[in-house]
Amino acid sequence: MARKSYLFTSESVSEGHPDKVCDRISDEVVDLFFREGAKANIDPYQIRVACETLATTNRVIIAGEVRGPTLPQEQIIQTARAAIKDIGYEQEGFHHATAKIEVLLHAQSADIAQGVDASGNKDEGAGDQGIMFGYACRETPELMPAPLYYAHKILHLISQARHAGTEKGLGPDSKSQVTIRYEDGKPVGVTQIVVSHQHVIEDLTSQQVRDLVEPYVRKALPDGWISKDTVWHINPTGKFYIGGPDGDCGLTGRKIIVDTYGGAAPHGGGAFSGKDPTKVDRSAAYAARYLAKNVVGAGLADRCTIQLAYAIGVAKPLSIYADLHDTGKVDVAKLETVLMDVMNLSPRGIREHLKLNKPIYARTSSYGHFGRTPDAEGGFSWENLDLASQLKGAF
Repeated sequence: MARKSYLFTSESVSEGHPDKVCDRISDEVVDLFFREGAKANIDPYQIRVACETLATTNRVIIAGEVRGPTLPQEQIIQTARAAIKDIGYEQEGFHHATAKIEVLLHAQSADIAQGVDASGNKDEGAGDQGIMFGYACRETPELMPAPLYYAHKILHLISQARHAGTEKGLGPDSKSQVTIRYEDGKPVGVTQIVVSHQHVIEDLTSQQVRDLVEPYVRKALPDGWISKDTVWHINPTGKFYIGGPDGDCGLTGRKIIVDTYGGAAPHGGGAFSGKDPTKVDRSAAYAARYLAKNVVGAGLADRCTIQLAYAIGVAKPLSIYADLHDTGKVDVAKLETVLMDVMNLSPRGIREHLKLNKPIYARTSSYGHFGRTPDAEGGFSWENLDLASQLKGAF
């Protein structure tokens, strides 16, 4: 029996966090290959990108395996500089114009390629083995867990104000953490709020930073969730002037729980950013979220976890598992069969259904890959609820 009254905490980090800087650069490289591939009339199903980024004091290293258009190193370097500039880094220890950027991308392994590529009667195989999870619940209108959703929202609101020039005293690097009280299984209030935010005026006190960020925290959270008993921790170290990769080394793929469900659901372990959609770490996780969200959106359950499993070079998933957490209104075994019927869960099938062969990935690199609004360019297509009626009809 699930607990009804408890506390649960999730964290978020901004686009200026060192790891998120690396996620952004890696995803910009994925987008670059899709854009330039389209210009060169290269079949998008032939494009492969597995891009990792490391960032430290005025230094960025981009490494990995690629296939597709032949791009000059300078174009990749300029793409990285543009991303760093857009995030807002113009500080002495990390500046878009002066950071040394090294590109170490090379051709994808032929051994991997022969397993992934379609040939003859063989369909396109998964780019690696692994397990992927998707999750949805009724805690927010976006069918996301409340602690993560609001931790993201706090930082996203501050970021929007910073980019608009409203908050000139705040820098790009920040973290949030929200502890929510649940009663009868539902989120009802916030007991602890943590915001650590870089400031560009060196002698700002923690109280002065709180004065800057508190209005956005209050705007992000539902009315009545902050009480006199809510405990605030704003820049608890007392100073956060040195930020970004100058203060802490960043790596692609180190914030996978921030990217997904904030710890409220399982994670398969694979990161998303820097990977083209043949990598089921990314595409199948998107598909699993899409299916779970449509199950909840169709009213078949209040909570849903979907697991998919793959083997490298094999097209069809090895298994599908659904858990409705004692909130289901349908037979779970039948649901698993129906989910396999309503969507082709091979790597090619997922790419076609969700239209993933597009430069839509840089926008996913911060504030979560899930719970976002689908856009006109095809980004966040996995957040659509267009399977809900079909799922209802199956039952």
